[in-house]
Amino acid sequence: MNQDDYFFCGIGGSGMLPLAMIVQAQVRSSGGGRIEGSDRSRDQGRTPEKFAWLEAHGVTLHPQDGSGVTRPEQTVVATGAIEDTVPDIGAAKRAGARIVTRPELLSQLFNAAPTSIGVAGTSGKSTITGMIAWILHQAGRAPTVMNGAVMKNFVDADHPFASALIGGPDLFVSEVDESDGSIARYNPTVAVVSNISLDHKSMEELRDLFGGFTGRAAKAVLNLDNVETRALAQALPNDKVITFALGEESATLNAHDLEPMPTGMRFTLTELGGPRHTVILNVPGAHNVANALAALGAVRAIGVPLAEAVAALETFAGIRRRMEIVGTVNGVTVIDDFAHNPDKIAATLKTLHAFDGRLLILFQPHGFGPLRLMQREFIDGFAGLMRADDVLLMPEPVYFGGTTDRSVGSEDIASGVRAAGQNAEALATREACGDRLIDMARPGDRIIVMGARDDTLSDFAAGLLKRLDTRAG
Repeated sequence: MNQDDYFFCGIGGSGMLPLAMIVQAQVRSSGGGRIEGSDRSRDQGRTPEKFAWLEAHGVTLHPQDGSGVTRPEQTVVATGAIEDTVPDIGAAKRAGARIVTRPELLSQLFNAAPTSIGVAGTSGKSTITGMIAWILHQAGRAPTVMNGAVMKNFVDADHPFASALIGGPDLFVSEVDESDGSIARYNPTVAVVSNISLDHKSMEELRDLFGGFTGRAAKAVLNLDNVETRALAQALPNDKVITFALGEESATLNAHDLEPMPTGMRFTLTELGGPRHTVILNVPGAHNVANALAALGAVRAIGVPLAEAVAALETFAGIRRRMEIVGTVNGVTVIDDFAHNPDKIAATLKTLHAFDGRLLILFQPHGFGPLRLMQREFIDGFAGLMRADDVLLMPEPVYFGGTTDRSVGSEDIASGVRAAGQNAEALATREACGDRLIDMARPGDRIIVMGARDDTLSDFAAGLLKRLDTRAG
């Protein structure tokens, strides 16, 4: 890491904030450099507490108008999808500052570590990364961890946005993204792939990207329950692969006797040729059992004893906005969830339907592009997994400006779900959806707020709970 100053454009984003904290720690350890940044959300007055926290932790913030980028010594870090029309990028070019994308910088840090674990896949990445972080932390391995979501085990008064863990330079764990193709930049010691399904790219592109990722690794941890990751496992030498599955005896790590509990899961873990372990998770759903197996496979690959890893998992507290219970008022429970693609939505609905109660689902799509790409999958997913009394409400997708094809909207999904015989409505605004939820909610219901790329969804979920409380009073 050189001693340049770093300027993060969009520093409040879920991928930028933890990277800025890791870079800040490395820059400080080498005795130089300033961390600065800008964010459109700050300029618009959204999530002010996040930006106040950054300033309190030594980050200088500027408006996103180019005024903060003035020196050739600055390295300007942009999201992979940044447009040249953003003033900070124009200012960087005028000042002669170096411009790197977030994936470029993250992969440089990742590849520089002697041991690295990259966590990839269509869904489960943040949870698996958090599980690995907690196991390695408990094992005294001092990992540096880059996650795209807040890891609840590491949250305290001084670290409310604990999506990064600052450890030593020798072990780096990171979520790795295939949606922008940047997975091709990473050369992991251990490559974890939870599952592969249609999300942002075609299946042909995904097969190439994930195949390259696992091929470059010393060890690959792969899921036999997913047809695409099973194919990856079959394409690699046996001594390079650690496999996992639910109920498949041939897997290296096999979970069976799954038992749902109100706040988690209990299951039996069998290691191929090894002992059995009873595992208790404090996060619910069969998908989290699969996530746990992926994490166990990853730490096993770098020498953490399985019994020690299993013990650590019992105190794993989960990831913020992953089926996070906001609270219960007068018999109505509000849940905040990051589900935003068909696989994640399916995992959430299946987990919640393990227990009785109507689901009132607010789903805010995370963009017009994904809605257009996966229109059929969204319709089929909701139509197939909702129960007769469940209700789906959808505002329009997240849109913060820029050029995008807006030809497919929320009504296209809602009408498809209605045509399949389920209850679905698209309303003009999220506020209108909120009013409708409050009107409909009755004891025994669970309101689930789903969506990504919008920090204010958590505030919205908390606001629903307050309104229910007021109504109850």
